[in-house]
Amino acid sequence: MNYKTVCFDFDYTLGDATVAIVAAYEYALAQLGHPKPEREAVRRTVGYTVQDGYTMLTGDTDPDRRDRALELFRSVAKPMQLTTTELFDGATELLAGLHRKGIKLAVVSSKGGDTLRKVMDYCGILQYIDFIVGAWDVRSPKPDPEGLLWAAEHFGLAREEILYCGDSLVDAQTARNAGVDFCAVLNGTTAAEEFAPYPFVHIAPDLNELARWLDTI
Repeated sequence: MNYKTVCFDFDYTLGDATVAIVAAYEYALAQLGHPKPEREAVRRTVGYTVQDGYTMLTGDTDPDRRDRALELFRSVAKPMQLTTTELFDGATELLAGLHRKGIKLAVVSSKGGDTLRKVMDYCGILQYIDFIVGAWDVRSPKPDPEGLLWAAEHFGLAREEILYCGDSLVDAQTARNAGVDFCAVLNGTTAAEEFAPYPFVHIAPDLNELARWLDTI
């Protein structure tokens, strides 16, 4: 394994915050006069910004209502995520194994950085993460490569020394746009065959297999 840094998405890659995300969208949509969304429809928005998720669920593109949806969403999701987010099986062992090998670790996510830190601290994995890029830390959200390029600059690495692991097509697009290798993780709603149009070096069915592929166990 020749990578010096492994970057991860968070939602549906390392952790599952479905309970909080569904509750937050249900509240936001109800306050804005929309019907209750289906759980699977909400799950398919994970990886996108909340504003884009709101539009995906409702068809509403009004900028003010999109921003209001974000405010309403955060009022519910932010406190709930701390106690309802669960790590996927093998997440702690994967990160600990990479850390032991001296690999620098980063999380580049569409979730807010302050929430990421609190959630990962609560779940016991913050100690392994060297750098965090959240939604409010960049000018442009994924699939813009700004977050990944910032991580590369932070660690002083060439792009070929970095691997990005994520569960969604947004993550695949982000890695492609940044010019870094991509590994798909099938913890989310995206099937393996959907990644075919994008460059990838590996598709991991779960984090335990990813750990074996990365030679950490």
